[in-house]
Amino acid sequence: MKLTHKTALITGGAKRIGKALALGLAAEGCHIVVHYGRSADDAAQTVAEIKAMGVDAWAFPADLADEAAVETIIPQTLELAGQLDILLNNASVFPSENFLSTTSASWEHNMMVNLKAPFLLSQAFARQLPPGQPGKIINLLDSDTLRPKNHHFSYTISKVGLEGLTKATAHALAKHNIQVNGIALGAILANADLADTNPAKFEQLAKRIPMQRTGDPQDIVQALLYLVQGADYVTGEIIQVNGGWHLV
Repeated sequence: MKLTHKTALITGGAKRIGKALALGLAAEGCHIVVHYGRSADDAAQTVAEIKAMGVDAWAFPADLADEAAVETIIPQTLELAGQLDILLNNASVFPSENFLSTTSASWEHNMMVNLKAPFLLSQAFARQLPPGQPGKIINLLDSDTLRPKNHHFSYTISKVGLEGLTKATAHALAKHNIQVNGIALGAILANADLADTNPAKFEQLAKRIPMQRTGDPQDIVQALLYLVQGADYVTGEIIQVNGGWHLV
């Protein structure tokens, strides 16, 4: 798919990896719709940077924990941009909890934001595309889904579900010329709390990674560009961008 004059919606696109993905697509001529939760200032800054690159950009908020709000996202995108060719399900919540400390409320919140919202958005995305028109759905996953452990428990299980959703949706939509793939992240960016309180702890992960280093958001951008630009016969795949973390 040539990205010039295409439009992409990125959930959680205002900052961190979502912003990197937005700028990466914009650099290839793609118009960008930035969804955000509470990061209005960051979203405005990201939109300004994208527009400075010579493409169109818009931003609007929606609470992914609210099903009714999620159902407005695709219609709002179409109202703003007029078309939608690429959906990136990037946004997620990441609470620190284990099996025994996970509450029912936290479980429901993680499943809604990290799994049900991507399902609803993918369904609405597929329905709005004209018959036969190419479309791309990319889900952001986590390498820990290969070996789920007792940390960030409900988040991890929701990402296991998202991996299954990626493959099942790829099968369902293949005949409609819509490709669905995933990018599984390893140690790319420390979560915000860890970065603020103990940045050295994140870098210590490098000793456990076969490539002996943590990653960079641009590593994710390159995987994304491969999937949306150069992989028109690839669907249902999960690209592990983790320096070999899945091998140990």
